[in-house]
Amino acid sequence: MKTKNLVIAIAVASFLIGFTSCKKDDSATKAEMETTFELSTDQAVADNLTEDANDIYIEAATEQGLVGETPATPFESMGILGCASVTVTPLIGFPKTIKIDFGTGCTSGNGIFRKGIIRITLSDSLRKTGSTSVLTFDGYYVNGFKKEGIITWTNNSTATIKGWQRKVENGKITAPSGVYWLHSGIKTVVQTAGYATPRNLLDDIFSITGNSSVTNANGVTRTSTIIDPLQKKTICENITKGSIQLSGPNHTALIDFGNGDCNNIATISINGGTPRTILLR
Repeated sequence: MKTKNLVIAIAVASFLIGFTSCKKDDSATKAEMETTFELSTDQAVADNLTEDANDIYIEAATEQGLVGETPATPFESMGILGCASVTVTPLIGFPKTIKIDFGTGCTSGNGIFRKGIIRITLSDSLRKTGSTSVLTFDGYYVNGFKKEGIITWTNNSTATIKGWQRKVENGKITAPSGVYWLHSGIKTVVQTAGYATPRNLLDDIFSITGNSSVTNANGVTRTSTIIDPLQKKTICENITKGSIQLSGPNHTALIDFGNGDCNNIATISINGGTPRTILLR
């Protein structure tokens, strides 16, 4: 009888240990997946703020006649510079520096609040093959998100394809809550519409592919790949289409930017599960 009771006790103990272990494993998996969801959100916001900086740069460079446009045509603005003062030095020759200063801040016509400074160093005109443009940020905020880092554009256009390589280094985003994350990556940007009308920015559309990584304040990193090219229309404040896949330890996340409509909404799903909606800024 003692032997039988001992066997039963061992079996119960084994079950309880196994059950507890399963609960711990399940909890750890859920925590990993939630971290991936949070980092996916961070990646989406980082990409969107990078596109916003690019819009600012293109508008300023076009306004100042630095894109190498031919023929000269009326300037059709996106209207996103708002209260910014734009200065170019030197006036003659390259390289040039563009300083875009939003001062203590203002809201543009499309409802985006910006403050601080973007500086761009151009080796030559934006549209000239082989030219480079380097963007840096000084106390720069968009809707309360602080943006830091270096964005380098390299024009790699050919006779038939108008595009750039865009590299983000030492990227850092700090949310209004104080939470921050780091990001970097290399993207290929191809202009798919509007290249024949260089001073009309309202018809420009860009297609974006490439890879990135994002790291939270605890040092946890996720890598990502654009699996369906992102679409950025200059008439829209945010990325409007395309998807990015992030890789977790034992799962994947999919960021879906939508069907092309102008809005600030994206969704994230883990392992093909029910999508959750996020706001891009």
